[in-house]
Amino acid sequence: MATTMGRRERKKAQTRQALSQAALRLFGEHGYDRVTVAQIAEEADVSVATLFAHVPDGKEALIFDDGAERGLWLVAAVRERPPGQPVLQALRRCLASRGPFSTDLPPELRRKRDLIVATPALREYSRKLWIAAEAALAEAIATDSGRDPRDMTVRALARYVLEIPDLAGAEPDPRAALDAIFDLLESGWPASPRPA
Repeated sequence: MATTMGRRERKKAQTRQALSQAALRLFGEHGYDRVTVAQIAEEADVSVATLFAHVPDGKEALIFDDGAERGLWLVAAVRERPPGQPVLQALRRCLASRGPFSTDLPPELRRKRDLIVATPALREYSRKLWIAAEAALAEAIATDSGRDPRDMTVRALARYVLEIPDLAGAEPDPRAALDAIFDLLESGWPASPRPA
């Protein structure tokens, strides 16, 4: 049974949306580094205290959600993949449809993606949100493979996958970079003789 938001929750969501829209507009017009938290609060018609009540992480967090959906997407990609599909293939497909790798974003999301990719502070905050999904992804990989989620290889694989958006997202061809990384993860590092 679907629950409806109460008045207070609706008001919080509206304020959060107004802050996000104001931040995106100002960042787009003036550049991220030239916009202050006070300017964003003024543009959204709220106090600075209200802004920090909604977004305690500061202006980097204003254009992002809480990051929880990243873990949900990735865990679902592992758990709900078709029978016989390898885990890495499912994760590749999941990432390829999002963020810097998506080719069919609406214009407003494309502008947001481009702003994130071009702004070091926003890229680092985005990376932080991706890395926060490590435990959930490691758990899903461990369950699927019959391993312990604390196994270093499981944790390493989860971390490698979660680093891909930051590593490949700023490349001239993000999708080709994503594919190159997944190709490496799927095949392993090729052994080559050391020069004499």
